[in-house]
Amino acid sequence: MSEPSAYTPPKVWTWNKENGGRFANINRPIAGPTHEKELPVGRHPLQLYSLATPNGVKVTVMLEELLALGHAGAEYDAWLINIGQGDQFGSGFVGVNPNSKIPALMDRSGPTPIRVFESGAILIHLAEKFGAFLPTEPAARAETLSWLMWLMGSAPYLGGGLGHFYTYAPFKIEYAIYRYAMEVKRELDVLDRRLAESEYLGGAEYTIADMATWPWYGGLVKGVLYEAGEFLSVDEYKNVIRWADQIAERPAVKRGRMVNRTFGAPESQLPERHEASDFETKTGDKLAAE
Repeated sequence: MSEPSAYTPPKVWTWNKENGGRFANINRPIAGPTHEKELPVGRHPLQLYSLATPNGVKVTVMLEELLALGHAGAEYDAWLINIGQGDQFGSGFVGVNPNSKIPALMDRSGPTPIRVFESGAILIHLAEKFGAFLPTEPAARAETLSWLMWLMGSAPYLGGGLGHFYTYAPFKIEYAIYRYAMEVKRELDVLDRRLAESEYLGGAEYTIADMATWPWYGGLVKGVLYEAGEFLSVDEYKNVIRWADQIAERPAVKRGRMVNRTFGAPESQLPERHEASDFETKTGDKLAAE
């Protein structure tokens, strides 16, 4: 490994607003809102504020899966939060998620609105609310929640770690890419070994653990998340690929991937979702044909 240019950290860190690369305009070391902006509210009990990053897709897939099961109470409005333009720092959004990260959910189905932030917490909230996709049998529930928490702890190495330094950093740092590539391959091996013995992560049933993990690691092995598949030799992980393909064929997953999406092919984008008919209006018979 080549020797990097020398860097000696200062005694006290200071914020250099110009030293942020592609995300310099939205990264900052303080919390709280930067501007006043109320959030829109639609007519459904569930109000989602999000973007179709992997973390956002987790929740829209869950909501579409609940609707596919016939849970009418899972109808939702999905409002676009453009993180590249700093929407997550508006006062209304910060009021729902003080961490200023998507997704964020307001559950207005009861007498007092409930805010839920962090994608894993939203999945658990919805699973318990509707009694779906989270087993009640203790061992199966523990297995599912364990894999969900595994994902919540592992994905930052793939996203903010390898994804950032391999794809977005203003210059390549060999040590950082090597370190995170090694960890992501270890994580893929963890998944591959689990999926060699089990159809889904939690066991025989499709659960919120799969919904959470699929947008990240399924997207990685299928080449829709970063262009690092060849670099990581993802073809080695046959069980992960089998699982990723299996989930991708679910109609609710196809719909969930489109919601709050503002990139990719135009027919794959549904920046806002307010009714099930929005998919038909946007894509015609595309989903049915697939």
